[in-house]
Amino acid sequence: MKKNWLTNQLNNRHLTMPVLSTPTVQIMGITVKDLILSSDYQAQAIRYLAQHYPISAAVTIMDLSVEAECFGAEIRSFDNEVPTVTGILLKTLDDANNLVVPQVGEKRTQIYLDTVKKAKALADIPVFAGVIGPFSLSGRLMGMTEVMMNCYLEPEMVKTTLEKVSPFISEYIRAFKANGADGVIIAEPAAGLLSPELCEEFSSRYLKQIVNDVKDDGFIVVYHNCGNTIPLVESIVGIDADVYHFGNTINLEEMLKLMPKDKIVMGNVDPARVFKNGTPETVYNTTLSLLEKCHRFENFVISSGCDIPAGSSWDNINAYFNAIKNFLCQIK
Repeated sequence: MKKNWLTNQLNNRHLTMPVLSTPTVQIMGITVKDLILSSDYQAQAIRYLAQHYPISAAVTIMDLSVEAECFGAEIRSFDNEVPTVTGILLKTLDDANNLVVPQVGEKRTQIYLDTVKKAKALADIPVFAGVIGPFSLSGRLMGMTEVMMNCYLEPEMVKTTLEKVSPFISEYIRAFKANGADGVIIAEPAAGLLSPELCEEFSSRYLKQIVNDVKDDGFIVVYHNCGNTIPLVESIVGIDADVYHFGNTINLEEMLKLMPKDKIVMGNVDPARVFKNGTPETVYNTTLSLLEKCHRFENFVISSGCDIPAGSSWDNINAYFNAIKNFLCQIK
């Protein structure tokens, strides 16, 4: 399946893969809170997208609080946004040493596992699960400012945490595979704050092991980072993901010049400034401009830079798809 999907994606670049789950709440007349707490709603959202839009795969919600909550972090819920982590769970090396690794399926992880199984039954399209990366998860457990400082001041604490969360992430991905997922997006945005050396030491080396644990001939691994990734190219390419999905922080044309030609590169229409706060004309012109700059790279596939906010209008979302369709018709 993997080889076929990768080939089909490159041969049919109108089949885009935006991270688009949460705006479906407007179609279903529910809140984001309703959506994230219901595998049935999430599966219905994926079916709606598969039936109405030319997407190459459906992506589950990019909810980066799920794994942290499973480890015991407190979260704050909202009616119309995904939850966020509050407070600091790990403050000392002893806290990291005593951190209990939960079972996959605890807390809300089971909802997302069930979503994939139900979506595969409802939608005739590849379904990609979403998980958080190891350094980003560590940052949610000890605080983002603190994890950055601890890379210098308490590296043993950070590495102890990483050595606990990484096997959990691998196990979580294997559970998604068992439930029928065709691939996974591993979101590691916090690594975009690191230097190349620290990225390799505290993120990429652990991701390499996770990818090695889960990657096979039938399963696609997507690396997502919406940080400043251009200085990190050598490190993140070494992870050996199948697809690299980048955010709008970077100049994607410059990134494409640096990336290997055998790796699909996706991105990076701004989800907040363009999709949520722009107009249909803004979305259309931004999408068209990015296509004009990057379409010459045969490994480029346009996408959103990150998850599209729930409040983004469907007029804006439709403008994105229309721009892709019209551009491809013009260049034929």
